[in-house]
Amino acid sequence: METTLKLGTIVADLARKDIKNVHLSVYPPAGRVRISAPLRMNVETIRAFAVSKLGWIKTQQKQIIAQERESPREYLERESHYVWGKRYLLQISERSEAPRIELKERRLVMELRPGAALERREEILEAWYRAQLREAATALIAKWEPRLGVKVDKLFIQRMKTKWGSCSGASQAIRLNTELAKKPRECLEYIVIHEMVHLLEPNHGKGFIERVERAMPLWRQYRRMLNHLPVRHEDWLY
Repeated sequence: METTLKLGTIVADLARKDIKNVHLSVYPPAGRVRISAPLRMNVETIRAFAVSKLGWIKTQQKQIIAQERESPREYLERESHYVWGKRYLLQISERSEAPRIELKERRLVMELRPGAALERREEILEAWYRAQLREAATALIAKWEPRLGVKVDKLFIQRMKTKWGSCSGASQAIRLNTELAKKPRECLEYIVIHEMVHLLEPNHGKGFIERVERAMPLWRQYRRMLNHLPVRHEDWLY
């Protein structure tokens, strides 16, 4: 069941779900606010919670609106693409063999069959990004499991419009946004640590902050970096 909740000049979408806690999110591209609340929680309690977070909501909206966005990709020769925070120029090489991608100096060489459509080029590059991210994230998880004292049973890589990552304590799983393969590796490590710590500390409370701080003292720097780097162009649908 969905309705809206007016918080001064801000109108939030309110969704009732079979959950234990209230969840508050701010979505691109215009800073739309969404609240997920337990079925039995009364509206005034939800409103009081949201009002207490108005400062955070407005900060998130300003960051989202100000964040630079990439132009739509056309997958043409010498188009800019990013891998681990570095800029590469796309080079198309047509061959009658299975498609592959290789980084050579400052070039991202895409080998594909003659006449491949834009959609096929996008599909090939997206699959390559997912593979790069899975390999890097798997190594980071192995590195941090003994240090954090937590076990990750499942890793999912997928396109995500509103988050860099998420986790599920019930299945000991974490999900990572494919776009992280375009950002500096330190940013990926921060998100991996963030989600792994959430398996121990569900909320962003004192215990969560302390664990992240011990693991990565410069985590705020990497969070700021993610909040300021250009993000993927999307036709945002709700």
